Amino acid sequence: MGANPQAGKAEAGRNTNASKKDAGMNIDSKLVRELAELLADTGLSEIEVEDGERKIRVARQIAAAPVAYAAPAPAAAAAPAAPAEAPAAAAPATAPVDAVKSPMVGTVYLAPEPGAADFIAVGKPVKAGETLVIVEAMKVMNPIVAPKAGTIQAILVENAQPVEFDQPLVVIG
Repeated sequence: MGANPQAGKAEAGRNTNASKKDAGMNIDSKLVRELAELLADTGLSEIEVEDGERKIRVARQIAAAPVAYAAPAPAAAAAPAAPAEAPAAAAPATAPVDAVKSPMVGTVYLAPEPGAADFIAVGKPVKAGETLVIVEAMKVMNPIVAPKAGTIQAILVENAQPVEFDQPLVVIG
């Protein structure tokens, strides 16, 4: 036990807690693992659970994520530098100011379930409050509704496409 310094610290902590609380505070390692998996699945940085006097907080460092995202971006931008700027300049022309935008980061779905008909189609009229698409974020399906009545002028995303916050989704005319 003394050869591994980490094991010694963990075991010493357990013994200290056990002697102080007289078996009143036992760590539920299964719960801690479930909470850690929940963090990974949802993308959260920390979660805290309280049960009477017992409080468990699980946190993770997410500083590595920006590094992972930062590495591919320069590689993609370095190869086709001029063509990458041309589509970026053209994007505002295809995304009008009055486009319905994504209120969150997630995955957009054009239909309520796989194999079902899409909520909308170009040229189809919609009413205010009618579901246009669904954005899935952290395993929650969020309906994106029409802010006004009109006709679908353009659908700017594809089914199951990842979307960013404030990304234009649909144009209603």
